Amino acid sequence: MKLEILPQELSVYQVADLNLVDLTQQPLFIGVTAEEISIVSATDNVPTDTLEREDGWKGFKIEGVLEFSLVGILAKIASLLADANISIFAISTYNTDYVLIKANKYEAAIVALRAGGYTVV
Repeated sequence: MKLEILPQELSVYQVADLNLVDLTQQPLFIGVTAEEISIVSATDNVPTDTLEREDGWKGFKIEGVLEFSLVGILAKIASLLADANISIFAISTYNTDYVLIKANKYEAAIVALRAGGYTVV
């Protein structure tokens, strides 16, 4: 299975109002619940007025469209990285999954994933 490296540094943050966020940017992941509005986007596009913010993330995209019937794809990646003492922030979309890693563990994550049989491009 191939994992595509996302080129930009990413941030995870919270805002009080979605109007603060440029909804045309890519990548952009939004989670809205009764408790929060959480966003993941390129660090360069984070608005100045955030409630909470954590920078320093890098990401992988699982290449291709994943059928909903597939089982264990994200679990295998998470397990390989957990064995290497690397935590993840996972995001799923309709088509595929994304795995975010803190930038200081990113190279170690690439090594662990390649050792686990993944192609990282």
